[in-house]
Amino acid sequence: MSPELILAPLRGITEAAFRDLFVRFFPGFDRAVAPFISTFQGNRIRPAKLKELLPENNTRLPVIPQILAKDPDHFIATAGTLADLGYTVVNWNLGCPYPMVANKMRGSGLLPFPEKIEAFLEKVQSMPLALSVKTRLGRRDGREILDLMPIFNKFPLAELIIHPRTGIQMYEGEVDLDIFARCLEVSRHPVVYNGDINTYAEYQRLAGRFPGVKSFMIGRGALANPFLPAEIKQMPLPDNPLQRVAAFHAALMACYGEMLSGPSPVLGRMKELWFYLARSFAGGEKLLKKIQKTKKIERYAEIAGEIFRHGVWQPDKGGESS
Repeated sequence: MSPELILAPLRGITEAAFRDLFVRFFPGFDRAVAPFISTFQGNRIRPAKLKELLPENNTRLPVIPQILAKDPDHFIATAGTLADLGYTVVNWNLGCPYPMVANKMRGSGLLPFPEKIEAFLEKVQSMPLALSVKTRLGRRDGREILDLMPIFNKFPLAELIIHPRTGIQMYEGEVDLDIFARCLEVSRHPVVYNGDINTYAEYQRLAGRFPGVKSFMIGRGALANPFLPAEIKQMPLPDNPLQRVAAFHAALMACYGEMLSGPSPVLGRMKELWFYLARSFAGGEKLLKKIQKTKKIERYAEIAGEIFRHGVWQPDKGGESS
């Protein structure tokens, strides 16, 4: 049976325009969780963030909005706005690892406080949407989630997305598959695995160890190798993958050129993409350094063109020299 694949939320990258173009060029994803929105002035959404979630801007890939909040009343008010747009499910970000978020007791910063999480979930039951939760194992201790699982089980969650790292690990170090397995054993809800799926072989190992998991969330691995979702689903791959990547790159750059004000923000967005994409080229670290040093969009376009004409595409080797 083919797994369900979910595009992970990467703030500043996997926004609506990117998602739309990505699935035009690279099949395999079934749905996405959008990068988080947070309320301002209590319970309103910034207009730019709301535009990202308008149904007309999300026609190619079903999307679940994600809210970052610690105040349940603000969460409910924001969820109501999303319900008015036609959404039926919303995701609570309980895993953001960045200190600027966690130190304000949001995202993974809430994980050491099970009583606060329980009170939050108790109150948001009244909102008009179903709730899914995206979490980590804990803020500093991966065993924190073991105290949270009975709390999650008390409430009618649509699903539980677990990244098996702590917040302070960020995206470094090993995932803790043993604690993930313990969560899977006791969860009353469907569990989505999220974290370190960079190759088909890594997916196979995870699917083999956790046959009860039917949905997998992929973020960084798909940005590095956009064909990974299709590979996992055993879909046919193009004869010339680099040509497809080049076409996507050109379309994305043109899209950003229309969306953003001036060449500098376009260059910044494209550099963000190469932080991941360079890993699929031979000598990826050198290519990335060359791109990051570029200050002019014209020079950037020349460098990218050279890479697509002469680069060696080897996604399973992680940017090593060929």
